[in-house]
Amino acid sequence: MTELPSRRLLLVHAHPDDESINNGATMARYAAEGAHVTLVTCTLGERGEVIPPELRHLTGAALGEHRKAELAAAMAELGVHDVRLLGGPGRYGDSGMMGLPDNDDPACFWQADVDEAAASLAEVILEVRPQVLVTYDEDGGYGHPDHIQAHRVAMRAAELAGAAGWRIPKVYWNRVPRSVAEDAFARLREELPGLPFPSAAAVSDVPGVVDDDRVTAEIDGGAGHAAAKAAAMRAHATQIAVAPGERCFALSNDLAQPLFTTEYYELVRGEAAGHGGNRETDLFAGTTDAAEAA
Repeated sequence: MTELPSRRLLLVHAHPDDESINNGATMARYAAEGAHVTLVTCTLGERGEVIPPELRHLTGAALGEHRKAELAAAMAELGVHDVRLLGGPGRYGDSGMMGLPDNDDPACFWQADVDEAAASLAEVILEVRPQVLVTYDEDGGYGHPDHIQAHRVAMRAAELAGAAGWRIPKVYWNRVPRSVAEDAFARLREELPGLPFPSAAAVSDVPGVVDDDRVTAEIDGGAGHAAAKAAAMRAHATQIAVAPGERCFALSNDLAQPLFTTEYYELVRGEAAGHGGNRETDLFAGTTDAAEAA
């Protein structure tokens, strides 16, 4: 077995593009620093709404294949080489937005048996032995069924892997401090006349926004990693339109959102390494390379 780098980060996401929007700068930073970054994507996003008119003929499996290629291009921008599809390509289908009949499709991720899906992810955990796991909160950040299910599967897989010999030292959920989101949207509304989008989204449209005191870590992408994040988001062209200047983007609703180049997290399992109430600036802070018994 090839020896893995001493720092290993695992991210679990619902669809292609979620990783770049939420964690692109973080992934680029750690990949550039030599950490082993593993991304597990749970579905191919076959029910996503397509932005470019010339690609709107893509639906279902054809859209999923196209988005898989977009994901590969985005990961090349971030320098990430270990990308897995949970259970293999096409194992779990996109569930659509909450409350739609798509949620009832037996092949969709929302209908998946959590323990079965978690067992597949636990195999990845036992192979990679990450010190850090990043995923969504129990609401999936904003209530999408696939995001909620990704949270359930990721947290259950961490339990299964712990019982089998690898306890992940630190587990984080994606977050955005409310004050940061409010300030960013205030600036965005001022800049709106010069942007290619007709109006702005709202703070409530951003996944994972919480009161500032819940945020325990922040990762500043810096100029280089911020550019990599924007490039990765642009690679997901069916789903994301990035404005010139890379300060904002829009999804299929054409509503402008800030492009956050500092990314934020809440530590929910493990011991924080911040001092005096300060946020951590390294997700690996305080971890070791030893497996911990569950």
